Amino acid sequence: MKAYWYDNKPGDQREPHDSGRPVTVDYLASIGVQYYHFPSLESVNELAKERGYKNRDEIVVSPQAMGDVYEEKVKMFFNEHLHEDEEIRYIRDGEGYFDVRGQEDEWVRIKLAKDDLIILPAGIYHRFTTDDKNYVKAMRLFQEEPKWTPLNRGPDVDENSHRQSYLRTIQNKTVA
Repeated sequence: MKAYWYDNKPGDQREPHDSGRPVTVDYLASIGVQYYHFPSLESVNELAKERGYKNRDEIVVSPQAMGDVYEEKVKMFFNEHLHEDEEIRYIRDGEGYFDVRGQEDEWVRIKLAKDDLIILPAGIYHRFTTDDKNYVKAMRLFQEEPKWTPLNRGPDVDENSHRQSYLRTIQNKTVA
């Protein structure tokens, strides 16, 4: 895992966009993002049990796996959105980027690779893309039946109860 401030320069979303300014795991924690490196599935299973995750599936995001809809899907995943449930992703193979909004609404880019697991809290604005190799295989974990319902950022979603709860949670946390 490598986290840093996104450079906001024009260019393909799958490029690193590394500003050269690193972001610490402590800062990620201050915005509710949890990171783990789990070389074994046993550790993932333990975490899933602790957090009440009963269901899971795997997704392969690549042109080979998705065919003609790949570019459309990657663009959709990159639309800024939130979920009303926390999002857990365990990278089984390949690499990808999760971008999350920091405390001042700036983008933090988190590069994940094999055996990295990330937990995004409900209500955090984020987006996802593969890297320039166009391949990632990820396990998605769910508390109930698998669902992936993105709420794209906008004035109505800013007032969403899960968004407001998230903002209250991080309001008084600060880490340099």
